[in-house]
Amino acid sequence: MREIRPGWVYIIGAGPGDPELLTLRGMHVLSAAGTVVYADSLVNSEILRYCPPEAKLWTSSDRHLDDIMAIMLEAVKQNHVVARIHSGDPAFYGAITEQMRMLKAQGISVEIIPGVSSVNAAASRIQRELTVPGVSQTVILTRVEGRASPLPPGGSLSELARYPATLAIFLSAALANKVSRELLEAGYEHSDPLIVVYKVGWPDEQIIESTVKGLAEDLRRHGIHRHALILAGQALKTSVTEARSRLYDSEFSHLFRQSSQDFEDRP
Repeated sequence: MREIRPGWVYIIGAGPGDPELLTLRGMHVLSAAGTVVYADSLVNSEILRYCPPEAKLWTSSDRHLDDIMAIMLEAVKQNHVVARIHSGDPAFYGAITEQMRMLKAQGISVEIIPGVSSVNAAASRIQRELTVPGVSQTVILTRVEGRASPLPPGGSLSELARYPATLAIFLSAALANKVSRELLEAGYEHSDPLIVVYKVGWPDEQIIESTVKGLAEDLRRHGIHRHALILAGQALKTSVTEARSRLYDSEFSHLFRQSSQDFEDRP
């Protein structure tokens, strides 16, 4: 096991909700933590059982960034192992950039521990491969533009959806009409399938099969306006009985199936 250092801040991806999807590294850090700051509105509190009884636990949903930073800085001064827990994987919509910048400005060392993203968990729950041979070899993680989330030029959903890719649309359930409108602008049909996965990995998880046209109504009917991932793309149309990879095709010459003579004959 890699060393866990007092006085460091560990930004931990807690995964999508199921506490069993926490990584071993995350569990080991939590078991050594003296101070834990966690996104209580997004992180399953069951993972806190890995923390020592004496660990100081702080919620972050009711605090501003400066308050969170003050808690972590004080804990570092006390030479605690500091665990900052985010949902999913911190690299995707984790709002960790400003935290790292402020910590490093204070000379504090940071380690980021990856977590299972909701897009991975959603694909496993619906039992779909997002990169189906001949259909999609690209996955785009994106969101629609909102008032607090401006997009760069060329980054709108209507532009990205033109690619032959599987789309994982985050943080957009409250803007379902806009999602549908931009998908239609990109060339999607009204009847094209969408899959909405709500609170994947939680006890109240829901999987909703919808369409581009019916998205807003389906979300309204189920009372969903947040905590949902929307999946779109041609890969969703492909049945598991139709998809076939050449990787295990008997007629496909695979690198590790070639004999040593094949390599010796190469120039």
